[in-house]
Amino acid sequence: MPEATSALLSGSAPRHWIRLRTLILLRWGAILGQIAAIAGVYLIYDIRIPFGLCSVAIGAPIILNLVAMTVLPENKRLSESQALPMVMFDLLQLAFMLYLTGGLNNPFAMLLLAPVTITPGMMGLRFTLVIGATAIVLVTLLALFNIPLTTAGGAEFVIPETFRLGIWAAIIIATLFMGAYSWRISSEMLSMYDALAATQLALAREQKLTDLGGVVAAAAHELGTPLATIKLVSSELVDELSEYPELREDAALIRQQADRCRDILRNMGRAGEDDPHLRQVPLGAVLEEAAEPHASRGKTLHFEQFPLAREPQPVIQRKPELIHGLRNLIQNAVDFADANVWIEARWSETRIAVRIMDDGTGFAPALLGRIGEPFMRGRASGARMRPAYDGMGLGLFIAKTLLERTGARLRFANGSDPAHASESRGSRHGAVVEVVWSPRERIEARPARHPRPHQPKS
Repeated sequence: MPEATSALLSGSAPRHWIRLRTLILLRWGAILGQIAAIAGVYLIYDIRIPFGLCSVAIGAPIILNLVAMTVLPENKRLSESQALPMVMFDLLQLAFMLYLTGGLNNPFAMLLLAPVTITPGMMGLRFTLVIGATAIVLVTLLALFNIPLTTAGGAEFVIPETFRLGIWAAIIIATLFMGAYSWRISSEMLSMYDALAATQLALAREQKLTDLGGVVAAAAHELGTPLATIKLVSSELVDELSEYPELREDAALIRQQADRCRDILRNMGRAGEDDPHLRQVPLGAVLEEAAEPHASRGKTLHFEQFPLAREPQPVIQRKPELIHGLRNLIQNAVDFADANVWIEARWSETRIAVRIMDDGTGFAPALLGRIGEPFMRGRASGARMRPAYDGMGLGLFIAKTLLERTGARLRFANGSDPAHASESRGSRHGAVVEVVWSPRERIEARPARHPRPHQPKS
């Protein structure tokens, strides 16, 4: 699991896999379309085309499909480098068919855009550029060289030069625009997919820690019977080995250790089943637990509580996503703080709020509106970054996603303008992250409270 996680977060895990069956089905569709177009042109419009060469052009992908279906397994998935020759073959075959049927005078010339459009969804930028450049070269060659369409009487179908130039320019522009558009959308989707996968891995790790108490309780329950058997047998051996003092002492030791194991498991099982810290804890305890891994990193953590009314400290649900989300926010504050991080808890009758602040340089103002997006790079030019810290997007995305699952709303801001000199700012001038649950029942462990009855004055 750690290797898979590191591969995912580093972007080295394969992401652009496509089934061979999918490409084969698409190619069968193209073959049927080409056959139907040739038959329709010949039978309906009586247009003469070189049927021999067209048969060769259509037969090549048929043979390739049959070979692929026979030799390769049906569930085979192709990597980027393996899919590139397949897509390149389809592009060249289509260009050859257009060469035989009028080039850019053929209205089906726009089909050259199909490989350019689908490539970004299954390949990276490098292969997308290769397919796009090849398509541009082929369109240019088709504009200059082609076999014209002719009728049975010998008349050629040729559009005016100006229109042919316009079609060439339109296809070139569409190739560039649609390729860039498809690649951008595909890249955003893949980034979001990777970020969500990383979020699920982080939540799964936190869930395992939370479930540890339940596992201990189950172990205590399951081991109770064999321990009781060991104790029973050892007790019988103690009675029967009265003539063998050394063996009797060993049997008594076994019985004693069985009793000890039983007591240990009973205590552990009681902790796993009855410990309220596994289900509900005060808000302050949750914040201290979330901050505990970063308490010894050379920065001072200040915990403060501000009840906005005469309300006792709320007892909240101890959820794994809550702990991990707050921990990521505190880690980000500790990473970029100069010396201090403040963790404030505020609550009223209707809402619970947590505010995390630091005395660092804060968020870059240009990035404030984008914080929470995955794989966002860049920090204020003067900000210090810890070693091997590549950007700040994924950690905050994970924190935002996990906390929003608990019903929270997040707000990112700066304590003051990062462009001002640090001497002119207060101590809490760095980044500010506010997490708000409203209504507070979204995370509160107790049932919804009823209004207090009115107490008459004496």
